[in-house]
Amino acid sequence: MPKKPEDLRSARWFAPDDLRSMGHRSRAMQMGWTAEDWEGKPVIAIINTWSDLSPCHHHLRDRAEWVKRGILQAGGTPAELPVHDFAEQFLKPTSMLYRNLGSIEVEETLRSHPVDGVVLMGGCDKSTPALVMGAVSMGLPFVFMPAGAMLRGNYAGQKLGSGTDVWKYWDERRAGTIGKSEWEGVQGGIARSYGTCMTMGTASTMMSIAEGFGLTLTGASSIPAPDASHKRMAAACGRRIVDMVWEDLTPEKIMTPAATRNAVTIAMATGCSTNAIIHLIAMARRAGVPLGLDEIDAIGRNTPVLANIRPSGSEYLMEDFYYAGGLPALMKELGDKLDLSVRTVSGKTLAEDISGARNHNEDVIRPLNKPVYEEGSLAVLRGNLAPDGAVIKPAAMDPKFQTHTGPAIVADSYDELKAIINDENYPMTADSVLVLRNAGPKGGPGMPEWGMIPMPKALLKQGLRDMVRLSDARMSGTSYGACILHVAPEAYIGGPLALIRTGDVIDLDVPNRSLNVRLSDAEWAERRAAWVVPEPRYERGYGWMFAQHIQQADKGCDFDFLGTEFGGPVSEPEIN
Repeated sequence: MPKKPEDLRSARWFAPDDLRSMGHRSRAMQMGWTAEDWEGKPVIAIINTWSDLSPCHHHLRDRAEWVKRGILQAGGTPAELPVHDFAEQFLKPTSMLYRNLGSIEVEETLRSHPVDGVVLMGGCDKSTPALVMGAVSMGLPFVFMPAGAMLRGNYAGQKLGSGTDVWKYWDERRAGTIGKSEWEGVQGGIARSYGTCMTMGTASTMMSIAEGFGLTLTGASSIPAPDASHKRMAAACGRRIVDMVWEDLTPEKIMTPAATRNAVTIAMATGCSTNAIIHLIAMARRAGVPLGLDEIDAIGRNTPVLANIRPSGSEYLMEDFYYAGGLPALMKELGDKLDLSVRTVSGKTLAEDISGARNHNEDVIRPLNKPVYEEGSLAVLRGNLAPDGAVIKPAAMDPKFQTHTGPAIVADSYDELKAIINDENYPMTADSVLVLRNAGPKGGPGMPEWGMIPMPKALLKQGLRDMVRLSDARMSGTSYGACILHVAPEAYIGGPLALIRTGDVIDLDVPNRSLNVRLSDAEWAERRAAWVVPEPRYERGYGWMFAQHIQQADKGCDFDFLGTEFGGPVSEPEIN
């Protein structure tokens, strides 16, 4: 049944003929509102992650005005509410430390204000999962409005991709093949407009996943941030959310198990970031869907990479992906690998949403019979070194490392790691496995993107550009290489990674999904007995709370008390 005006949530604040509601109305009038703004109209929150220190979201101050335009066009009342900006580049030690804090802020901002629905504006890496997690936990109708990718980079006639080319040229700078002037040329040319990274990094991955869940308007995740279509899409989000409120189209009707499988499938087909696994698990579990590593890996084994976008692809960037037809065209290519009967924020089925999609460039968006990579972007590894799982991105590494045996070189901190990789005479070979530990959810703290371990100078001078690297950290989705990540349990809490030593032999077998170290039971027991619990990273404040409640990577790194299984739903606030 469609909602009636008296059923609107905001009416609890504005409609009663009592003292408290009179106060709400008078204060709304203080801001210039009139009865025409609150009587019989849904109040729509615009959750804006704009800030002066968020380059990916720097255009969202403007886009909020376009969303407002759409809300007004559809007969709603817009209310812009700012939250955490999630600036990936500037937040230290890592924006991941603040994803869950941001989700709490979104949930409580929506719960405590007189709003009926919400447009979520974000795109930089942690913003998408944080916004969605908070809004799902609150349960109001919402549309996610993707910030969009920036224009492709350019230097000396070469197409540059965010992050991916930074790592490439940094290796060349350290190897001495380019100088300072070339390095500064890349610096000035790689980020030419507002918007998120234009490779299939974590930002583009997560925006695509949001669309895969059915949480965006069709094709919204692929529109470049500076394109005029992006403004029109923002206004369309404003119009659509008003109708969703009247339809009572809440997130539990969209984020179903079938939609979750679609989101995982789409992530794998795009050549997604390794970070996707953590965020997918966290987002799904907030919606009450018990997604786990094994299900993600099983879907990945049967889903080829179709998006020929760096870093899994060799040449193209998100701008090319948009021109080729964007995510709707990729979903059309996936065909029956998706459940097309699911309902999206459009109110229609996915089949209806993508019925008009066309693939305009089959080299950018590959058909199923000509994939970039035969299996999905990511693989989940298990073994005595990672009993609760680890992640690797086979589509973006040298294939020769898929089966590998080599001796470990262990660093207990990033400072130790830097000393190793910057020593051009450090004793190592191409078979060595470089290990960084104590960089997980608690150890980092916040699981920073230190897992993209730069190539050591000792190997760069030999002309090598890839090696097996292993950590309990994450890496940027723009990165590439034979990097094993998210080892769980992490070293800082005494996981097996805490017990290995330099010289231990590590066996990696991607086809068989295994990761092991050659140690006897007696050696494990001896080392376990000698292990010392490390000092806490924080003794007060948010960091202390984070350490008390953060879950491991295989559970999505959410706070334990935010899960649906932790307790009953939170009731609406009293208005007295």
